[in-house]
Parts: sequence; structure tokens; C-alpha cells
Amino acid sequence: MSDVVVPNGWRHEGNALRREFTFANFTEAFAFMTSVAVMAEAADHHPDWSNSYNTVTIALTSHDKGCVTQRDSSLAEQINTLV
Repeated sequence: MSDVVVPNGWRHEGNALRREFTFANFTEAFAFMTSVAVMAEAADHHPDWSNSYNTVTIALTSHDKGCVTQRDSSLAEQINTLV
């Protein structure tokens, strides 16, 4: 992880990059998740995440490496463009 940049708004916690996003309502949160899903599928790199009403929590880790890699940082940066 030492050579991986932690994107703005994200934190390195355990073996993942984590961030919580809050929206005005469930519909906005779900629309955000849909956009992230399209990005993740295109990158073939899928988040661990949860949704509770207007809040989406995302954790990005490279399961095959057991740590945070550049793939996680890149996807986090792409996700940041949505907010």
C-alpha cells in the first residue's frame, strides 16, 4: 500500500480504502450505486458496499493481493467523479 495514493475523501483502513457517501434520499443513493456498478464492471474490480436509506458505504480492496493496490485507488478516483 505504501506506493498507492489514497484519493481525496477516502481513508486507508485495514486492508481497504473506505468512504461513506450521503445523499438527499434513497433514490439518489441508488442512482449513485448504479453508476458505481457500471464503473466497477468496466474495470472488472468490484466493491464491498452497503446501503442504508440515503447512505452508501464503500470498501475497495484487491482480494487477490490481500491489500490495497493501484486498482483500488484508480476506482476510488473514478467514483469521486460522481459526487
